[in-house]
Amino acid sequence: MRKHIVAGNWKMNNGLIQTETLISELKQQEKTSDAEVMIAPSFTNLWHAFEATRQYDIEVVAQNMHFSEKGACTGEVSAGMLKSLGIKTVILGHSERRAYYNETDQSLAKKVDAALANNMRIIFCFGEELSDRKAGRQEDVVEHQIKAALFHLNASAFEHIVLAYEPVWAIGTGETASPEQAQDMHAFIRKTLENTYGKNVSESVSILYGGSVKPANAKEIFSKPDVDGGLIGGASLNAEDFFAIVNAF
Repeated sequence: MRKHIVAGNWKMNNGLIQTETLISELKQQEKTSDAEVMIAPSFTNLWHAFEATRQYDIEVVAQNMHFSEKGACTGEVSAGMLKSLGIKTVILGHSERRAYYNETDQSLAKKVDAALANNMRIIFCFGEELSDRKAGRQEDVVEHQIKAALFHLNASAFEHIVLAYEPVWAIGTGETASPEQAQDMHAFIRKTLENTYGKNVSESVSILYGGSVKPANAKEIFSKPDVDGGLIGGASLNAEDFFAIVNAF
């Protein structure tokens, strides 16, 4: 049975005081859906967020990690370091990491392996640029990104992986793929999984949509049969908006 998941990616926003304030506001919201709720604060606030949500139905996750366990990697954070804080889930492959920090399919495959070796759950992101969409290459791009980073794994590994489709042209732009476009791509992703790993795996993996999801459009997007939730950016920085999305199921 696939899980509904709504994960808030706070990106490089909120210092300690703002983090504490937002978490306090989140804890006051009423949850009426069955969705798993996740938030991804900055590295500097992970421990504070974990401590503040320990008794609540909110999982704190990391925005990134390095594939090395330790060593001369100045400024990086390992899976073991995250686990020492109580963090059990990490976002990998976000389009901003790919675009601005030169993350490749090969380096992401190494990060995936490191996370799984540390028994962490992964939210794995991928998606096409606007030029790919206009050229009709969106399915080829998405298939390549998934296969290059994940298809060296055995079927059981997908018990620990959540997929997040994020059309790059719809992130932080105010543009949103139509619910039909989101469903078409999510169905294609699920079929790609089925072709290699079988229907049991493809039907058990949650696939999130990430691309300017807001309270106004969440219900329609989440109503599609292959959309299992959302990876939320800007709207996750407002407690009421975020929980309106959480409760859109």
